[in-house]
Amino acid sequence: MTIGDIAPWRWGGLRRPQSVERTFEPLRGEMDLLHRNIDRIFENMWTEGFGPTTFANVWGSTEVVPKLDLTENEQGVQVSVELPGMNEKDVDISLTDRFLTIRGEKKEEKETKEKDVYRRERSYGSFRRTLEVPAEIDSSKIEASFKSGVLTIQLPKTKEAQAKVTHIPVKAA
Repeated sequence: MTIGDIAPWRWGGLRRPQSVERTFEPLRGEMDLLHRNIDRIFENMWTEGFGPTTFANVWGSTEVVPKLDLTENEQGVQVSVELPGMNEKDVDISLTDRFLTIRGEKKEEKETKEKDVYRRERSYGSFRRTLEVPAEIDSSKIEASFKSGVLTIQLPKTKEAQAKVTHIPVKAA
């Protein structure tokens, strides 16, 4: 059987090609290549990961990328960082010039002992996020609080930075 028996439309209807026999070998080669590529993709996903939400990160990777929000108003800058499963002792915050650095490490162990079952699971991960603060900050008035897995950092602007804000009126065209 040739490929022409399966897909006759490739030769203009039901005509059979006169001298060219087409076999399944080219198709088999393409299918083998596809199979190898899919195997490679799955292998990379388990070992390297594609981003912060892939299996490698969920199941024990050492890199954690917490989500954060940075908002600014006339009085200051607020940074909120989601850190589920962590507490205030696991976090270190520093401000150098205009760069805010937030570091943390999560260590979690769960152990289950039942009649015929013994299970111990561990999960470790650390992170470091550095942000450039968009204004001059009064470092003596910085406050940080941790509640329900969310770290909130209040960075008040200096008086000079607050005075630099200029409101521009918008007119209808």
